[in-house]
Amino acid sequence: MKPLNAILSATGLVLALSLSSWAQEAKQLPTQTVTLSGTVATIDHDKRIVNIRKADGSFETVDVPPGAKRFDELKVGDKVSITYNNNVSVRVKPPGEPPVDTASKASTMGTEERPGGTASTQRTLTATVASIDKAASAMTFVGVNTWKYSRHVVDPAVFEKIKVGDQADISWNTDLKVTVE
Repeated sequence: MKPLNAILSATGLVLALSLSSWAQEAKQLPTQTVTLSGTVATIDHDKRIVNIRKADGSFETVDVPPGAKRFDELKVGDKVSITYNNNVSVRVKPPGEPPVDTASKASTMGTEERPGGTASTQRTLTATVASIDKAASAMTFVGVNTWKYSRHVVDPAVFEKIKVGDQADISWNTDLKVTVE
């Protein structure tokens, strides 16, 4: 699958771990923004797949989740614009502080004149550093419900500031805007 498809289909976490220092205050990581604009070229209603022709003539395939309202109103030739933003912050937890797992969602999808709208998710969850692989410059976190996340670490100095067993609160805000003309 194309990278954009994976990004747009997930409400997952993008964690760069390129922090210059790990303190007990939250560190905001760079915002990840992905934008796709083009014209609907094909629609597979049964598989919920849309192919979008971009301005440069290339195609991008997007899986449309089952919860997307008014998908059946989308037509070949519609002009679409999709913008996905992901903001992440990480805070190493002091010992003894209780874990958190909070989430909230908001959406205007399906309530506007045309298909599309906005959706946002805010989530904070405590994860434990499960493994550190300095040779591969990678770290793995484990959280609630066997949630597991591994990530390449950009700044090797991070390995000197965190160890296996440490806990961190990972907070992310994602928002998606879909416009159909």
